[in-house]
Amino acid sequence: MKKLKKHNPSRIAAGSTRKSVKRYGALFLLPTVLAFIIGFVWPFVWGIYLSFFRFRTLRFTSFTGLDNYKSALSDSAFFRSLGFTSAFTVVSVLVINLVAFFIAYALTRGIRGEGGFRTIFFMPNLIGGIVLGYIWKIILDAVIIEYLGSALALNATYGFWGLVLLVSWQQIGYMMIIYVAGLQNIPGEYVEAARIDGASSWQLLRHITLPSIMPSVTICTFLSLTNGFKLFDQNLALTDGKPFRETEMVALNIYKSFYESTTNMGVGQAKAVIFFIIVVVIALSQLYFTRRKEVQA
Repeated sequence: MKKLKKHNPSRIAAGSTRKSVKRYGALFLLPTVLAFIIGFVWPFVWGIYLSFFRFRTLRFTSFTGLDNYKSALSDSAFFRSLGFTSAFTVVSVLVINLVAFFIAYALTRGIRGEGGFRTIFFMPNLIGGIVLGYIWKIILDAVIIEYLGSALALNATYGFWGLVLLVSWQQIGYMMIIYVAGLQNIPGEYVEAARIDGASSWQLLRHITLPSIMPSVTICTFLSLTNGFKLFDQNLALTDGKPFRETEMVALNIYKSFYESTTNMGVGQAKAVIFFIIVVVIALSQLYFTRRKEVQA
């Protein structure tokens, strides 16, 4: 007699699951895809289309070609805001990532109460940007007026460092969590082998820790870089571009160009498209160079 084949129930269940996923997976993805198209793709395409038109309301538009882009590129306030945004982004990226890494490094050394400290550092990220901006405006203005006799709205330097302090305080905890995850994934045998070879703490940090967490560095740099360029609500609440639009970042400049225009909102839309291209180029360049470091590591 021929022996009957034994069927593995788990293998049958796995095969059935794969068939179900192939059959109904697209159906479950449909709501997310539709939401993405309605909430992002369509407005994005429509915005590019409107950047070539002169309009005050969407019912009355007139095609102007590249005139809106010419107006945007000849606006000195737009380039001043781009310079201010670039300087702010460079400083904030360095501050956020350096502080977040060293906090994460300290909180993975086995000290008592690590979980509580991580929660405390992460909490500022839960507060909305506009609310946080007004809170810090009250705090910083009180300190600056008391000791320096000025205010955020009266001094561009104070406004710049106020924004750096606010954004760093809010984002450091979030980046810290990513660095903690990277540090915890470093293979223990690497560290043990380095210690056996007599590596110092600095050598261990430089040759083992930093190369091993380059994926975390890539993610955190990308997030802090794009967040810095796109910053809007904190800028609006803390300085509103004052004094004389010297602390106005690009997102706020675009907002004012669009909503405060009484003749042509298309210029603001053209600025948004230009800004999008700039941020995409910078972000992709950053990803390219930091990922090359990952490969080398």
